[in-house]
Amino acid sequence: MLRYLLEKEFKQLVRNRFMPRVIVVMPLAVLLIVPLIANFDVKNLNLSVVDGDRSPLSRRLVAKVSNSGYFIVTDTSGTYRQALDSVEEERADIILEIPPGFERNLVKEGAASLLIAANTVNGTKGGLGSAYMSSIVSDFNIEVIAEMSPQSGASIGGISIDSTYRYNPHLEYPVFMIPALMVMMLTMLCGFLPALNIVMEKQRGTIEQMNVTPVRRSTFILSKLIPYWVTGFVVLSVCFVVAWLVHDLVPRGSYLTIYGFSALFVLAISGLGLVISNYASSVQQAMFMMFFFVLSLIFLSGLYTPIASMPGWAQVLSIFSPLKYLIVVMRQVFLIGAGAEELSTPLVALGGFALFFNGWAIVSYKKSS
Repeated sequence: MLRYLLEKEFKQLVRNRFMPRVIVVMPLAVLLIVPLIANFDVKNLNLSVVDGDRSPLSRRLVAKVSNSGYFIVTDTSGTYRQALDSVEEERADIILEIPPGFERNLVKEGAASLLIAANTVNGTKGGLGSAYMSSIVSDFNIEVIAEMSPQSGASIGGISIDSTYRYNPHLEYPVFMIPALMVMMLTMLCGFLPALNIVMEKQRGTIEQMNVTPVRRSTFILSKLIPYWVTGFVVLSVCFVVAWLVHDLVPRGSYLTIYGFSALFVLAISGLGLVISNYASSVQQAMFMMFFFVLSLIFLSGLYTPIASMPGWAQVLSIFSPLKYLIVVMRQVFLIGAGAEELSTPLVALGGFALFFNGWAIVSYKKSS
């Protein structure tokens, strides 16, 4: 009996002109576009320069800042007051003021002062812009001291700091974001499609034909789950290919580990979709319910905001988000190369979610004979 039900489900999926296109096109579009726009790096900040020294060193500093890729010199003012006017007119985000005597003080006294003023109406933009500028000035300072004191240039004040970034050495935000976006794709496709499945059959009237057959509830729910389980593997494979071809990103760990955990996740999120479909009486109601739950789970998953930065009550609620555990798995396997033995907590959690939601879907499906 299960064989014939699966045959019916796959035929319905293939005959639908919209669904196969969504399964392929949506992962392509998201992985090609979202990593480029959902990026917390701040670039192209408008810079106002007040160069009161007009010396070779001051011009060299301005050139270094403008060539960093983070700042665009949009205004050159004679005074700090004029530079503030450019900020108020939204022509500048950061002010760099180089006072008179900058080169003389740096060469003769070994110390000089600069002013960095940031517009922090947008706190993220202003804070990161100030940090970038401070880093560039610090690097410039080391270069100048190394040139003036070649023998002591290896260390400043007897301390030398070498920074090493593990797992993402170039601090590229897409590398961190893409594994989580794959989880979002699985959620959107393998959660929303099952949520619409049963309720669409209710609206067409075909569910009544199923209700009068001797098919058991567990067999019926299983026939609804397996097609989306297969769909999940197709979506994940498309995401792997796009991540490799476009972003040159491949997992350090095993593909089998990712597929294994993803299989549990797809069963869990598809089970949630079937639960909603059982209770919904229309497609619109199912869509609204699924949007509410999926958006809540995404915000609690750590996709955009680290869970450790959330309030205590939100950290507790995040325990009940299946997305949280698969995002941890994806990032650990992709960036660190973790194996299944190191991911026991997500394994138990995802297995528990799969049993809970699918059990609920079987119990909540009202079948009349």
